[in-house]
Amino acid sequence: MLTSFFFFVHQAISSKGHHSVSYTLSRTQTVIVEYIHDRETDMFQVGRSTESPIDFVVTDTISGNQNTDETQITQSTISRFACRIVCDRIPPYTARIFAAGFDSSKNIFLGVENETNILQDGSLIDLCGATLLWRTADGLLHTPTQKHIEALRQEINAARPQCPVGFNTLAFPSMERKDVVKKKDVEDKQPWVYLSCGHVHGYHNWGHRSDAESNERECPMCRTVGPYVPLWLGCEAGFYVDAGPPTHAFTPCGHVCSEKTAKYWSQIPLPHGTHAFHAACPFCATQLSGENNCVKLIFQGPID
Repeated sequence: MLTSFFFFVHQAISSKGHHSVSYTLSRTQTVIVEYIHDRETDMFQVGRSTESPIDFVVTDTISGNQNTDETQITQSTISRFACRIVCDRIPPYTARIFAAGFDSSKNIFLGVENETNILQDGSLIDLCGATLLWRTADGLLHTPTQKHIEALRQEINAARPQCPVGFNTLAFPSMERKDVVKKKDVEDKQPWVYLSCGHVHGYHNWGHRSDAESNERECPMCRTVGPYVPLWLGCEAGFYVDAGPPTHAFTPCGHVCSEKTAKYWSQIPLPHGTHAFHAACPFCATQLSGENNCVKLIFQGPID
């Protein structure tokens, strides 16, 4: 029996037709788990590695204006093989996440007691360097599509919002032009907002309160002093929680989305490093600030 057992162990480990993982419990105890093909589930592997076993390659998230072409990650904190997600092929298509971590003593541990590994719509997956959002098919039915977001953009522009001071017509750039829009175009048509009050203006270079606070401006409509930033329509549909009109902007980045979406993400603490949590814009990962982390936009219609 002992000879047969060792033959089985050697065969399980060395066979190219079998996949197995061995766990050493002690000097005299080793557990070998053989993996077999499962026709009822699909497995997806997530991690930093670009090797073929990885289905979704994840890189470190750089927040806000630090995310440029020149920005480089010197040392990633994301594991090469960060986690695995196993999805059932039959209804209700349950998805489970499997991952390991290290405790304060640098010992590896699997799972957390009294916690479920079943993913639900809106579950956040912290990979220590990037946070993934899990959306289900049912959950995405309540979000806008890219075509719907584009239709909302065109609807706002068709209303011809105007700068209340310069009376020039404002317009959000298209999704295709958003990342390549020229500075002159930004100055001419790009909507800007005073984050302290929500009044939307065109670009102007006056109203500074001091040289020390170059971004602190006084709103010419209500005299409120605060940051003055350009507005950008959030274009990632998966981050929306409803298909409502884009009426609110995150502070201080200026990304625009629906009221329900803005208030939802303003109250969600996202992992920051290994010991902190804070609310962040889902579109650019900028840490949110201000009284409510978002502001309602006040547009002025055309004066004909």
